[in-house]
Amino acid sequence: MRDQRPLVVVVDGHGGGMGKALVARLRERLPQVHVRALGTNSAATEAMLKAGAEDGATGENAVIFNVARADFVVGSVAILMAHGLMGEISPRMAQAVGESTAVKVLIPANRCGIRVAVGEEQSLRRYLDHCVDIISAELE
Repeated sequence: MRDQRPLVVVVDGHGGGMGKALVARLRERLPQVHVRALGTNSAATEAMLKAGAEDGATGENAVIFNVARADFVVGSVAILMAHGLMGEISPRMAQAVGESTAVKVLIPANRCGIRVAVGEEQSLRRYLDHCVDIISAELE
């Protein structure tokens, strides 16, 4: 039986640094949500689990399966782009994120070649905090 708390999935790759920081903020500010770590590789998943994610899974199928069941999908804007995160996001993963009915809260990442017209560029720390603010407002 599924946990009745809102499910927030955090998708990250590489070493999981951004995901780790997001999970820590979510755990601190939104203890009422279930945070699931979805790593494109085991290092990313492990980093997010150490930061406090309640559970996690790794790889393409894990991302595809879980984003379809999530209430919120959180990560870099690159998770919407085939071959994003330096090739770690497969076309099927990007499609699954895009097709998910979850609220997608995405963090700008200039390294992926996508620019978001939202005003002045901010620090990653500020983007992470704003991401949690958005989820909090959606839950209210």
